[in-house]
Amino acid sequence: MTDPAGDIRPVTPGDWPAFEALMGPKRGGSGGCWCMLWRLDRKTFDAGKGEANRDAIRALFAHDPAPGLIAYADDKAVGWVSVAPRPDFPYLARSRLFRGGDAPGLWSVSCLTVAREHRRKGVSVALLNAAADHARAHGAAAVEGYPVAPDRPNYPPVYSWTGLESAFRKAGFEEVARPSPTRPVMRRTF
Repeated sequence: MTDPAGDIRPVTPGDWPAFEALMGPKRGGSGGCWCMLWRLDRKTFDAGKGEANRDAIRALFAHDPAPGLIAYADDKAVGWVSVAPRPDFPYLARSRLFRGGDAPGLWSVSCLTVAREHRRKGVSVALLNAAADHARAHGAAAVEGYPVAPDRPNYPPVYSWTGLESAFRKAGFEEVARPSPTRPVMRRTF
């Protein structure tokens, strides 16, 4: 079977146009977030919705390690996963659900986006596997995510921007905590 995500690689500045097209130049993923919600304090994030958040994530594309990976199919971006050392996401330290997991070498997946026409084809699982490989290659001892465990069928994709529990399980992540009925903490240890 052909890989449903095609080519998955860490982002570089050259990937910006494809990433911007995937996120939507006007909406930036979700309401101007540009995948910066977990990377900024709340005041800075809210003030930066739109252009400032877009500029902030774009600047991160030049960092090593990359702030995430992008999936291409037929030279078009079809998916994105944000993955970095947990301290890069100060939101987690503030979160009532996810604070307290600051083990050395722990990386986190904060965002998982797949283009509508590529959903339900295994792209999320491929991105999660690639994110785990990326984290491990940069010295991570484990990587965890905070997906949604939908409590009803046909859960709206707009509310599952952290990924779905089922995709994490298929990618070899195991549940290590469940701070709420619909929000497990899933971890893959190396």
